[in-house]
Amino acid sequence: MQTSVLEIGDSRYPAVLRKRLGADAPASISSLGNLDILALPKTALFCSARCPGSAILRAYDQAAQWRDAGRCIISGFHSPVEKECLRILLRGSSPIILCPGRAIEAMRIPAECRVPFDAGRVLFLSPFAKQPTRVTKESASRRNEVVAALADEAYIAHVAPGGKTSAIVRMLNEWKVAIL
Repeated sequence: MQTSVLEIGDSRYPAVLRKRLGADAPASISSLGNLDILALPKTALFCSARCPGSAILRAYDQAAQWRDAGRCIISGFHSPVEKECLRILLRGSSPIILCPGRAIEAMRIPAECRVPFDAGRVLFLSPFAKQPTRVTKESASRRNEVVAALADEAYIAHVAPGGKTSAIVRMLNEWKVAIL
């Protein structure tokens, strides 16, 4: 698979990244898959790694509603709840933007994503060029900033007190992104 690189001056580079992140906007973003998905209205999904059962069930129900409605979801799909929501979304026909917290240049497409990817409804997007090849705390944080900046609205399944997700909520509020 060949990745595409969108430089900050490229007409396909999302202007909202420059608008919201300013000088902190990534100089380029790497993509693998259907770039047309970037033009769709996007709902970001965030959930702290530790999450109470009631929030987990609400998140799964919400993912099923998005799947049935065909809503485009963007996320790192990294926390356990986010991963399960991805599994739910992959069973439908809605477009999905997966943003791993690492470079995607040498990435293998996960088996569960292969059929939806081949159907043109999955886009992998990363603010990292060649490094890191594994997710770090720093790269996950940067990835989450980019996901939040690209979102038209956000669903926060759970925010653990003092966790990293609370910083994302502050950013979303600063940018006046609707939080569901």
